[in-house]
Amino acid sequence: MKKVFSLCVMVMLVFALAACTATSDQANDSEKSGGKKGSKVLYLNNGQEPTSLDPPIGFDSVSWNALNNLMEGMTRLGKDHNPEAATAKDWDVSEDGTKYTFHIRDNAKWSNGDPVTAGDFEFAWKRLLDPKTASSAAFLGYFIKGGEEFNTGKGTADNVQVKATDDKTLEVTLTSPQAYFLSVIANPAFFPINQKVAEKNPKWYAEADTFVANGPFKLTEWKHDSNFVMKKNDQYWDAKNVKLDQVNWAEVSDTTTEYQLFQTGELDTSGVPSDLSDKLFKDGEVKVDDQAGEYFYRFNVNMEPFQNANIRKAFAMAVDQQKIVDYVTKRKQKPATAFVSPGFNEPSGDDFRKTGGDLVKFDNKEAKSLLEKGMKEEGYSKLPAVTLTYSTSEDHKKIAEAMQDMLKENLGVDVKLANMEWNVFQDEQKKLKFQFSRSSFLADYADPINFLENFQTGHSMNRTGWSNPKYDELIKQAKSEADEEKRFKIMHEAEQILFDDMPILPIHFYNQVYLQNKDVTGIVRHPVGYLELKWADKK
Repeated sequence: MKKVFSLCVMVMLVFALAACTATSDQANDSEKSGGKKGSKVLYLNNGQEPTSLDPPIGFDSVSWNALNNLMEGMTRLGKDHNPEAATAKDWDVSEDGTKYTFHIRDNAKWSNGDPVTAGDFEFAWKRLLDPKTASSAAFLGYFIKGGEEFNTGKGTADNVQVKATDDKTLEVTLTSPQAYFLSVIANPAFFPINQKVAEKNPKWYAEADTFVANGPFKLTEWKHDSNFVMKKNDQYWDAKNVKLDQVNWAEVSDTTTEYQLFQTGELDTSGVPSDLSDKLFKDGEVKVDDQAGEYFYRFNVNMEPFQNANIRKAFAMAVDQQKIVDYVTKRKQKPATAFVSPGFNEPSGDDFRKTGGDLVKFDNKEAKSLLEKGMKEEGYSKLPAVTLTYSTSEDHKKIAEAMQDMLKENLGVDVKLANMEWNVFQDEQKKLKFQFSRSSFLADYADPINFLENFQTGHSMNRTGWSNPKYDELIKQAKSEADEEKRFKIMHEAEQILFDDMPILPIHFYNQVYLQNKDVTGIVRHPVGYLELKWADKK
């Protein structure tokens, strides 16, 4: 994904107080607009405005939390984070593992009362792959026969092997058996879309009064760039197990402000401000959950001086990730010495990361040697100016400043810092406008291939300009290999190539560090990045 994981902290107190007042007013407005006295209302913070609530477009962490609770695919990640039957009551799989036949529940309905049909899924999945949709999530559908060809202009929608054989039956044919298929289709990109509604109003997803949901909640209010409200969807097939009546979402980007709102009871959860983390961890108030993802930086290999692999390696080895997590972020993250995060078991039962080991480590002496070697290879007597760009946030700024200091101290390189607002930053990074920029990745589904597929030549998530034919071939092999032992061996080989060329600089693996109201139970935080409220409750 990809995907952003915007962690923001500390603004002036006057701004914080203003935000508190504004959020309090929003909460009161939301209750006036529908929250009943005595009802179970959960107060959460989304951090910022969702990018989009159009499922194939809102392919990022600030859209996923909303989408995952408003919508539902054929499968849903359960309390144990494994895919389970959702809109589909069950499915059949062909003997060779390439054909799935899904059977949709008779009582699966949209929030407007329409039945959820197999045609809605066929429409949505083909729309995800349609090049006109321009979804950055389209690559997830390449395991569907004809999907990649349609998306890349070499085929048509008719060639995509997704077919509604009747209103409640969907047949899907894959290019090869995929062990992680049922996990992938739990991703919001594969949520159905009410075809009748979408054809009548192509912007159905843009406002609360036109939004049609098929999940545990429905969207009832959306004040853009301010807040949004969900209420229990009484048309949901499993509504009897949804305990909350309403969820009010604030859009406060500052973690310190968020924490203040939590302290006053205006939010039920909060992140952990870095300046308070030592105390809060010591007091035992902080909860920590796993999360499959990574905070890292991208080198643009088409811009000087990062066309040179040794210079890229020098920068990577000059950064002490352990110091960053210990003294800058201070949220108990693990320093990243590769790209695939811990938490993925191999057929042997060993963790992928443990088997793969450390592929890059802090070594300032080696970093200096590599920088000299790279400069000599390029004929540089002086390194070209370097600018590190990050999306505006106090956390990103702190990490960038730590990087700036380390590169100066360990390489003697002066790095200029620049920042811009997220939406502009994301667009510019996709267009390869940055020389050296921060980034993040949250897994879309639970398999190491999801991390590694991002760096294929021309991939929408690559954003480095890097290309390696051997790497591309290994990813292709891994995606079609049915033998799990062989598949994992191939993925390790690919990750080694990635770090031999070093188009990225890893910083830390993500975790989910938060505070939560003791009266709130049942929130499930999936490692792949979706917040699950279906089973949440509040006293």
